[in-house]
Amino acid sequence: MRTDEVYRKTKETEVTAKVNLDGEGKIEVETGVPFFDHLLTSFATHSLIDVTVKVKGDLKHHSIEDLAIGLGEALSKSLGTREGITRFGNATVPMDDSVASAAVDLVKRPYAVIDLKLRGKKVEDMATEDIVHFFETLATSLGANIHVWTLYGGNDHHKAEAAIKALALSLKQALAMDPRRKGVPSSKGAM
Repeated sequence: MRTDEVYRKTKETEVTAKVNLDGEGKIEVETGVPFFDHLLTSFATHSLIDVTVKVKGDLKHHSIEDLAIGLGEALSKSLGTREGITRFGNATVPMDDSVASAAVDLVKRPYAVIDLKLRGKKVEDMATEDIVHFFETLATSLGANIHVWTLYGGNDHHKAEAAIKALALSLKQALAMDPRRKGVPSSKGAM
């Protein structure tokens, strides 16, 4: 089973992140930021990754950032050498008035392009810049290329939710085991 757990404690936060890549999408989440909890629940549900995350922090920004670090590290560790995985994934998700797409490469070279077209300063109780920062930090700590963009939409809540669901479906594809794959999915023979 591909599982791992990360515990991270700083002067600003205390984070626990546990994942099971071959799960059913179960979620236990405690971040202190209800909209962030909602996004993480959508992430687990649609990726089918079992996720248990808990964070205590001094500021919302630090909690969101450090949880992204812990979650990305747990995902990366659970992938191990990344042998046998599909590696790439992409998805497009409609959410009422909004449509978002995501593309993922689990290549171990972190890079993020995030364009959610969020117009307000907040979505519910979460700063829009923290939503974008979550995606960027997750890409870095996971060691992945993550590109997420909103094609259109009028409601920031719907745009953010479509984006996290598109990311979840993309990761579900990318981390899936390919029964025909021998070794790492790279013509270089290494990732």
